[in-house]
Amino acid sequence: MGFSCGIIGLPNAGKSTLLNALSAAGAQVASYPFTTIEPNVGVVPVPDERLQNLARIINPTKVTPTTLEFVDIAGLVKGASEGEGLGNQFLSHIRNVDVVAHVVRCFADPDVAHPYGIVDPLRDAQIVQTELILADLQVVERRLQKKERIARLGKEEAEAELQLLKIIKESLEKGERVATCLTEANSLPSDLLLLTAKPMLPLPYNKTNMSNNLKNSLRGKMPPLSSSRANWRPRLSS
Repeated sequence: MGFSCGIIGLPNAGKSTLLNALSAAGAQVASYPFTTIEPNVGVVPVPDERLQNLARIINPTKVTPTTLEFVDIAGLVKGASEGEGLGNQFLSHIRNVDVVAHVVRCFADPDVAHPYGIVDPLRDAQIVQTELILADLQVVERRLQKKERIARLGKEEAEAELQLLKIIKESLEKGERVATCLTEANSLPSDLLLLTAKPMLPLPYNKTNMSNNLKNSLRGKMPPLSSSRANWRPRLSS
């Protein structure tokens, strides 16, 4: 099983450029917003000398390296949860990924339109993070309504999840990511795929060097990247 990464950010932040740099996806790149509508996917095999060494010893019929899958989706804008831009339904394409990479534009270029006219990395980062929180809140509210109906029938397992959903909903309504309220004893059901529960990797994108102050400020706007539970192991077929 490989490792998958969703790529998010405002329109024209550099998401498709990053995907093309990482893979041979050949995603269209243009200077106008919403070039990407349908998701672009790039799959990259990961070279591993250890795998080759094992293959020489075992001599398998097939050697399958682990892979990295990158999913580039449309840009998020302020109000996406209420239908602005392309809305937020396309976020469903990255709900199954292991980690989310947030590309933040840090360069000004008159030939590359910015959705808000002026580049402001801190504002832009906050817009995207807020939209992720609102998207998760919509998911949790729908799930909460369903579990409340089941809990009224006396189902104990539904009652336990109901309490967790209430905790998550309260955190989201405060503008906090789901990851902040989860513990080992208080984990998500496997079928509840919330974006703000995933590890987040901030990727400031600039065509020139960026000041350390800006880098540190952006890191402060982003949650820390935690370890992923993805299985990265390559396979040897006998």
